[in-house]
Amino acid sequence: MTSSLIKNICVYGAGALGGAIAAKLAKAEGTQTQISVVARGAHLEAIRAGGISLWEADADRPIIASMAATADAGELPPQDLVVTGLKGHQLAAAVPGIAKLLHSGTRVVMILNGVPWWYFHRDRQSGHAEHQMKELDPNGDLWRLIGPERIIGCVAYQGAEVIAPGEVKLSNNGHFILGEPSGETTADIEAIAALLQQAGVNISISSRIRDDIWSKLMGNAAFNPISALTLGLMSDIMDDPALAAMVGQVMSEVKAVAEALGSQIAMSIEERLERSRQIGPVRTSMLQDLLAGKALEITPLVGVLVALGRLTNVPTPVSATILALVTQLDRKNQQSAD
Repeated sequence: MTSSLIKNICVYGAGALGGAIAAKLAKAEGTQTQISVVARGAHLEAIRAGGISLWEADADRPIIASMAATADAGELPPQDLVVTGLKGHQLAAAVPGIAKLLHSGTRVVMILNGVPWWYFHRDRQSGHAEHQMKELDPNGDLWRLIGPERIIGCVAYQGAEVIAPGEVKLSNNGHFILGEPSGETTADIEAIAALLQQAGVNISISSRIRDDIWSKLMGNAAFNPISALTLGLMSDIMDDPALAAMVGQVMSEVKAVAEALGSQIAMSIEERLERSRQIGPVRTSMLQDLLAGKALEITPLVGVLVALGRLTNVPTPVSATILALVTQLDRKNQQSAD
């Protein structure tokens, strides 16, 4: 695959991150790609009416990008590239729609926090190659109907929020890391990276995408559930000695499980905590979802960590306690929303 052969791109789940990438791709100059999005509700109607308004960090006016938008992926032709902006706990329900977009050569870039469902595909580090995690893919539909061989992993360091229907705001100049599960630098990943870079997306390619997944999870597994449980911003958490210590304990558990699976995290816990203190008053995605009455992204961030701790015989007592608490919080929050 070359970038010139990528003619049709669909962003499935055009929320904060997905909407930002769709807008940048739609506004990219010098490409002949057709951009479409799958969205729902008021956000979908706003995109249909006026496109996506994307506020880049520190911008005084938004980028406004028009594109085809639908709630039914079956209305779209087969795509050369699908980018999913869904969270891990939303993917299983979206499989039928995503599958409608695929042809024999379609590649799928999944922007995910936490451990992804395809993690063990072509994995030469852990000793558990091709192991399927029922926690993330209960019926095996992702593995069977999408297929791990199509996937290009993606780790995102990009703060983003839907601030109104059809309107997305970025909080920083982000960075996205792409990686083939095999670790190879293929023609496909080079073409996709080039296309995204041309659209103004900051991209790098990793030969060890699992290391990048665990490095990001060190923060997400701690800050997301603790922020939901306390209604605290990241700065609030780091300013509280007891909570900051808990963050460090979760990070230590993440690092231990990662290393048991053959991954390498270069940054020490102390360095990661110090970096976290510099982030400031950020509202995590899980806290955003809690306040909006949405289901929380618990399993990919915490549940699978605990499950992989069992698989590798690595104790995760703090994460297991947080998992129990945030699961009950999510249950009560959903009951209130209903």
